[in-house]
Formats: sequence, C-alpha cells, structure tokens
Amino acid sequence: MNCARPVFATWTTAFVLLTTLSLHAAEDKKVVKDLEFANVDGHSLKLDLYLPKAKEGPLVVWIHGGGWHAGSKDGCPVTWLTDHDIAVASISYRLTDKATFPAQIHDCKGAVRWLRANADKYGYSIEKVGVAGSSAGGHLAALMGTSGEVKELEGEVGGNLDYSSRVAAVVDYYGATDFVLRSKTQPHRANQKGSVVYKLLGGGADEKVDLAKQASAAFHVTEDDPPFLVIHGDKDTTVLLDQSKRIQEVYQQAGLPLELIVIEGGKHGGSEFYNGDRREQVIAFFKKHLQDAED
Repeated sequence: MNCARPVFATWTTAFVLLTTLSLHAAEDKKVVKDLEFANVDGHSLKLDLYLPKAKEGPLVVWIHGGGWHAGSKDGCPVTWLTDHDIAVASISYRLTDKATFPAQIHDCKGAVRWLRANADKYGYSIEKVGVAGSSAGGHLAALMGTSGEVKELEGEVGGNLDYSSRVAAVVDYYGATDFVLRSKTQPHRANQKGSVVYKLLGGGADEKVDLAKQASAAFHVTEDDPPFLVIHGDKDTTVLLDQSKRIQEVYQQAGLPLELIVIEGGKHGGSEFYNGDRREQVIAFFKKHLQDAED
C-alpha cells in the first residue's frame, strides 16, 4: 500500500503556510499613505509612513530622486528598514515646475518638523532622525545633514517651528554635493538652459554662483554635522563620482565621520545599491547612529 502524500497536497500545505506567514508579517507592519504635512499655495505636500510592529524605534526620512522635476514618494526602496524596527517616512517636495530652490529643502525640513510634531500619534521616536535619498534626493539628504539651523534654508513650510529639522545620520545615494564643481565638470547638466540644475536654481550654476553654493552640502559643513554614508557607482555619468568625493574631502578636512562606498561598475542607480551587502551596510549604519544611540 502506497502511503506517500500526494504532491498536490504537499504543495497546497506549503502555499497555505507561506500565505499565513505573509499575512502575519503584514500584520506586524503598518503603512499610512498620503498624510498631508503642508499645503503651500494650494499645493498639497504629502508623505507615506511605513511603521514596524515595534513602537518607539527611530525614524528615517526617505527623499526621492528624479532630477528635482520628476519622481514620487510612492517608490520608496528602503522600506526593508522596518524589518529592523526602524520606521520610514517617504516624503514629497515641490518639483521645479512648481518652485525653484530653496523651496525643495524648505519642504524637506517642514516634513521633518511635522514628523517630530506627530511622533506620539504614530509611535516612533524623534530623539534621533535619519535621512536618506537617491540622486536629487541624495542631494537634498546631504543638504539636510549639513544645513542644520541655516536660517535661509530652514523656511516655515508646514509650521511646527518649535520642532527641530536637524537629522542625526545621512545616507546619500549618488547625490550632488557641490554645484560649483559640477558647473565645471558637467556644464551641460549644471549651466545649460533647460538642464536639471538650471531648472532647480532658475539659472545656470556658473551664473548663480551664490545660490549654487547655498544649494550645495559641501559649502555648509560645520563641526557639529552628522555622520554620512555615501554610496556611488564609479561608472555613473549622470552624477559624477567627484560629487561624492567632494563631500568626503570636506568632511575629512573637518574631522567628521563619512564612509564612501564606491560600487565598481555601478551606474546611476540599480538594485545593487539597495540589496545584498549595500543593504546590510545601510542597516548597520542606521542601527549604529540611530537605534543603538537610544539604548
């Protein structure tokens, strides 16, 4: 007599088990979409919250890329941080069809103040807030890190002015950090009419030099700035590696901690930036500077 279990039954049991585990995992986390943190001249600025089961853990703010003229908060590639008890807020900001710089950094800082003001409602800690972003978002994340309490870049978007917009750790994925340098090494992207930087600044970086400096993280570094983790590909032709080396140079001169990870053969984005060893390095970085600091 053949007592072997039918293959169909075995696969059915496995499917039910995996489905049950997935449902339990989903129950452990919570996603809250489209929370308005500010409204500027009728333009609604919203964010999405990805909350782990554990309460009172740290928060990381994600800033999307897209050349400051495109992109969306909806595509957040670091939601896996919730698996490590770190909440994630993916934020929007005014794109260049709505406003020029410094509107974008004002919006990011307004989001952080709102997140701090509403921490008790959603259950994360505001003692240590981290920030991460890619490309244009990496530029804004880096600027968030080095422009703490710079009045011209603070703005009043969303109010909550009693709360700080400072961040305690920065992960910059291939963002620009020095537009003056970029005006020399990539003039077609920084100076040419219609280019992404031209649209951001309302003119070429070679002409709007003061504004270009104001928009560059490398020109705001002070001794109280937070640690950085910078990840960049050595074959990136969209934002050259010299942008990440520039912030590394300034941080080294200031005696501040910054680790630059160069992905051999890496271009401008891709799964290799967010999976495998890179993911583990980002998790370890935020655990060290946000999570462990609270223990």
